[in-house]
Amino acid sequence: MPKHNRFPGQYCVIDESGKVVIPGTFVFTEGLAAILNKNNDKWGFIDETGKVVIPCQWGFAGYFSEGLAAVADEHDKWGFIDKTGKIVIPCQWRWAVWFINGMAFVKNEQDKFGFIDKTGKVVIPCQWKWVDSFSEGLAPVQDENDKWGYIDTTGKLVISCQWKDAAIFSDGLAAVKNEQNKYGFINKKGEMVIPCQWKVADTYFSEGQVRVEDEQGKCFHIDKTGTVVEKC
Repeated sequence: MPKHNRFPGQYCVIDESGKVVIPGTFVFTEGLAAILNKNNDKWGFIDETGKVVIPCQWGFAGYFSEGLAAVADEHDKWGFIDKTGKIVIPCQWRWAVWFINGMAFVKNEQDKFGFIDKTGKVVIPCQWKWVDSFSEGLAPVQDENDKWGYIDTTGKLVISCQWKDAAIFSDGLAAVKNEQNKYGFINKKGEMVIPCQWKVADTYFSEGQVRVEDEQGKCFHIDKTGTVVEKC
């Protein structure tokens, strides 16, 4: 199951004058898109007219979400800037991603993950080997035994770490992988709703359906009860 990527899509490269020298597809979020300057190998942001509005001065840049974007300085420390380019959360983390519902996950110097709020305050201590973002009030977390479970927004472990992999919740269900490398779906109480029987499973329900594949590579759409609705 895919975890969050550092960059949310393609990008283009510009020269010192702002001219595009390597075309790409701009990924605009909240009216801004990250760009890479060819001359200094630094990242900045343009608006939808193509104007550079935040200078290319960052080692890496994520994308804007809830008014903030994660950026890395020359020491590869991550923090957050606002849409004016002002640093609002100092660059102090080994890694950071976008905000969702007022929280972003970060990694500390001990390679542990936790969550901060938009003031930069640590609201869930960095104690997990890996995490994913909150969705529907829960976030997947991985413990030291490489098992996945779920915490709530207070940091309490509400679904024990028992799965080989786990995705975020969608429409009240989340995909999980068992020790036999089969996928199924649980509800927010941790109860198995769709048994682990699929070789591959998408992570998001859309209009009450999700895509799965069996051992023969045959593709199906199933509903929230696990019933096959149609073949792909």
